[in-house]
Amino acid sequence: MLNTTSEQQKQINIAYIGGGSRGWAWRLMTDLALEKDLSGTVRLYDIDFEAAKTNEVIGNKLSSKPEVVGKWKYVAVESLDEALYGADFIIISILPGTFEEMYSDVHAPEKYGIYQSVGDTTGPGGLIRGLRTVPMYVEFAEAIKRNCPDAWVINYTNPMAICLKALYEVFPKIKAFGCCHEVFGTQKLLTEVVKEFLGEEREISRREIKVNVLGINHFTWFDKASYKTHDLFPLYKEFVHKYYEEGFEKTKGLWEKDYFASANRVKFDLFKRFGLIAAAGDRHLAEFVPYIYLRDKETVYKWKFNLTSVEWRIKHREELIKLSKEYASDQKEVPLNPSGEEGVMQMKAILGLDTLVTNVNLPNMGQIPNLPIGAIVETNAVFTHDDVRPVYAGKLPSDLASIMTRHISNQELIVKAALEKDLNLAKRAFLNDPAVERLPQNKAEQLFDEMINNTKKYLAYLGL
Repeated sequence: MLNTTSEQQKQINIAYIGGGSRGWAWRLMTDLALEKDLSGTVRLYDIDFEAAKTNEVIGNKLSSKPEVVGKWKYVAVESLDEALYGADFIIISILPGTFEEMYSDVHAPEKYGIYQSVGDTTGPGGLIRGLRTVPMYVEFAEAIKRNCPDAWVINYTNPMAICLKALYEVFPKIKAFGCCHEVFGTQKLLTEVVKEFLGEEREISRREIKVNVLGINHFTWFDKASYKTHDLFPLYKEFVHKYYEEGFEKTKGLWEKDYFASANRVKFDLFKRFGLIAAAGDRHLAEFVPYIYLRDKETVYKWKFNLTSVEWRIKHREELIKLSKEYASDQKEVPLNPSGEEGVMQMKAILGLDTLVTNVNLPNMGQIPNLPIGAIVETNAVFTHDDVRPVYAGKLPSDLASIMTRHISNQELIVKAALEKDLNLAKRAFLNDPAVERLPQNKAEQLFDEMINNTKKYLAYLGL
């Protein structure tokens, strides 16, 4: 159990698995630097030890700045056990495999006419990525149970549901939840609705938009949304009607230049179809209903979002490696700006320093009663001292629930395949994916074999 004396609340130990990360780690560092109520040690563990060592230098340089109020010691460590021993919080942010495997996840299906806008959660890419991720999470769960069974685990890695399901299957008493910022973007979109229809002139924080969240990661929805005394659903309906054909962007045409931007047309179309506000980025939403939005490249272009190429990610990694060297050598300074993520706020609330309500991924204990119990679902949760308690979100419309149940079944079958070391179960999940099912059986099996072969160095546990 967490100790609640004032000084011990401030001196905490964080284990960062994936501590060589260029991006997420820097966001955490800046948020910790800006938080006056917390301090302590961050142990950075990564299979790329040199990357973790570079982040050790960057973190300690940042912490030494006189204007920084959150003082932390960053230490790169060479073993998972060393990182985890006695930890109060564990952050997991890893790339499961390399960009070579990700290239296969995303682009191998294109030869068969299957297009994926992200390829990390569902679809053939997400499922194969999950198959190589589960053994990593088995190792994490066993090490957490061995070294710090009462620690809180914050997961950022995708496929989110598969990662968390693996943790809970291996260590049922683990205190783990998954964080995703996709919902935040839709709250920001609703601030534009408020400005346009309520004439609010000041800058509105997305946290002023109160929402009920329900669904599964990257296929999340709002069935209630309000601003002060205003129900936003009637206003959003007007907003969708006005911008449905053209789409809505704060910077017009950005979606054609930025892989991560969209004109929100998928969101608007899903609202017309289901009557709820789809609360993730269009790139992610599309992958759950690929037969509508991912039929071919022309369809993607029509809906004004992008297929994120792995070539871009590889190029971006090189830029981040260069930036990490510049940060470590004082050629550049890490910007001291809040990241917009909520990890530090969540830790504060768990330590008893605050109360927080926000969306997270947790096992379904009935918070969405018409999705399978035990499945990883995304709803709001209340964070208080040593407690993260999901909020009852209510039932989904039956047609949406049926779409989600199919994806849940496939994700859970991947976890089962990995834990039971049964490749045939993985194939069944793969063939049941809605992006794959339109292929003839022989072509679908051929694609499965090709993608398995492309990631086989991570699948030795299956006897490959």
